[in-house]
Amino acid sequence: MRANRTMLALLLLLLVLVATGCEAPLKAESKEPQSAATPTPTPTVSDSPAAQTPSATPSAQSVPSVKVPKISVPPRPRGPVLGADISWPQCPKGMGIPQKQGQGSPMPIDAARYVILGLTNGPGFYRNPCLASQVDWVRSRHLMAAAYSVISTPQEGDVAEHGQTGPFNGNSRLGALSNVGYQQARFNLSTMKDAGLQSPIVWLDVEPVPEFDWPSDTGANAAVIRGAARGYTDAGFEIGAYSTQALWEHVVGDFALGIPEWRAAGQTSRAEAMARCGRDRMFQGGKGILGQWVEDGRDQNITCPGTSAEMSRWFHQY
Repeated sequence: MRANRTMLALLLLLLVLVATGCEAPLKAESKEPQSAATPTPTPTVSDSPAAQTPSATPSAQSVPSVKVPKISVPPRPRGPVLGADISWPQCPKGMGIPQKQGQGSPMPIDAARYVILGLTNGPGFYRNPCLASQVDWVRSRHLMAAAYSVISTPQEGDVAEHGQTGPFNGNSRLGALSNVGYQQARFNLSTMKDAGLQSPIVWLDVEPVPEFDWPSDTGANAAVIRGAARGYTDAGFEIGAYSTQALWEHVVGDFALGIPEWRAAGQTSRAEAMARCGRDRMFQGGKGILGQWVEDGRDQNITCPGTSAEMSRWFHQY
């Protein structure tokens, strides 16, 4: 009987526990540490537009301060620009080859903005003996500079020495003469380099050379000029021609290179030199760039219309 009562008591206790929903054993298991696995933090997203949209105007501190230096650009010359040309006559007296000794002629006037310097002591294969000092004179005055070279008929031995050296067929007479002209140009470029003269152009001076006169064979003379022209262009220089209609025709006949022209007016005036810029004074098919005249023992030059707008094409600025 007592056993039955004990069994009844246990059944009643079990019913009470089920009715109250007791989860004590489960809660005891849930007390294990939860930090063993590190969860990924959830980023905080703000609903504020200011927090989500970058500012269109950065703060003053985020912009570096840059000081832009003032650049001084020389004004472009307007209208005709005055200049000069010099060569062995301006060297000290007695300097140079016997036929072309320096005369101590006056240097350019103060108003000259550029100087065109001669590379030869008269004929080809002879250097202007004072070119280096003339370059120093131009450089010290911060003038613009260019170069010109007298091209001359080959002298005795020139064809034998140079006729086979160059881009032309030296087995032909005209080809050999062109090679001589080519080597004259190469010689002059060496002179130019040694003197420290910088120029974007070399003007070919084509005219009679006293005591080294051209022969009457204009075709042969033209071959020499053609060779010299190529000698300069092969070296990367622009070329132009200095002469007059009469002098050009006397030396090379109707030969034409079509290159820019520097036109001489002799013992005349600035006005006449400017007049030489016109198309009616063209001597080999090129545009007039400079006009030259002689005044007070000096060769003076003036730019033709349009030249002043592109001085860097014709001159190096020291």
